[in-house]
Amino acid sequence: MTIKDLAAQTGYSVGTVSRVLNNQPHVSLQARESILRAAEESGFQLNANAQQLKQQHGSAIITICKGAGNELFNSLLVALQSRIDQTEYPLVVDYIDENENEVRRAVRLCQEKKPRGILFLGGNQENFRRDFHLIHLPCVLVTSSAEQLPFQNLSSVTSDDVLAGRLAVEHLAALGHTKIVVIGGQRSISDTTALRYAGCQAAFREHGIAFDPEQDYEACRFSFEGGFRAAQVLLERNRDFTALFAMSDVMAIGAIRALRDAGKRVPEDVSVIGLDGLDIGQYTLPRLSTVAQSVETLARESLTLLCQAIENGASARHKTIPVTVLEKESVASLL
Repeated sequence: MTIKDLAAQTGYSVGTVSRVLNNQPHVSLQARESILRAAEESGFQLNANAQQLKQQHGSAIITICKGAGNELFNSLLVALQSRIDQTEYPLVVDYIDENENEVRRAVRLCQEKKPRGILFLGGNQENFRRDFHLIHLPCVLVTSSAEQLPFQNLSSVTSDDVLAGRLAVEHLAALGHTKIVVIGGQRSISDTTALRYAGCQAAFREHGIAFDPEQDYEACRFSFEGGFRAAQVLLERNRDFTALFAMSDVMAIGAIRALRDAGKRVPEDVSVIGLDGLDIGQYTLPRLSTVAQSVETLARESLTLLCQAIENGASARHKTIPVTVLEKESVASLL
């Protein structure tokens, strides 16, 4: 069988079939899948020159993950892997510290791996403003917005982080809590943290709840240990609080452990609400109340945007997905 035979069989042009078989861009996902399926079923083999060309062209999608202890990102990677298996692209995961510059890392990986595209799990806007002009292939920033950045090859998919922070505090306030502490990331480094902080601050103001940023907020890493140690610090300050908002579920779970170690009952003495909606929160004791974002939606939308940019040259697009409060067992009413 020749390329012409394969073109006749699939209904696509010889040029389209050639681009697919040589792993080149500007082909729709539907056409690519159809042609590759027909080639496999017919036992079609590329000639030696075409095979060599394919080997020389990088085909991977690189995912740069900020923070190995971030369970949201680990869940996202699982969802991405299940979806990317339906495409021709292998997924290469690169873990970096949550305080590292993800864009400079991407620049180096572009030189070394020559990927087709990049997914950034987490990112800092200042890093992109300063360094992203060095990257020219399609990219998607996941869990942070790139809408205000001037790059036509950088799309983004994120949850509404301001709304998420607001909903967490409003849920506590609606149940009678007026003494609330907060744990989250470094606001100067994490754009996600800064937005969630802005949301909860707006809710504090609207409900007339006093909040001392120096005493009632503690920064930590997005990890179980980070939440544990941040809660310990708040307890050591002898703050009189009836509720704690953690800006991630893993922080919340770590904080619950610290509270219980200090003899505090959750939710009888201190209510705790997290943010993410991770499955693990439904197996903790008590089950974790949280502001949930959809991991499956984040994965689906980000991969769709990236594939469209790789295959069709689509310009940058930006999507925001909704969040919702999931009321479980870790928050009690004071009313």
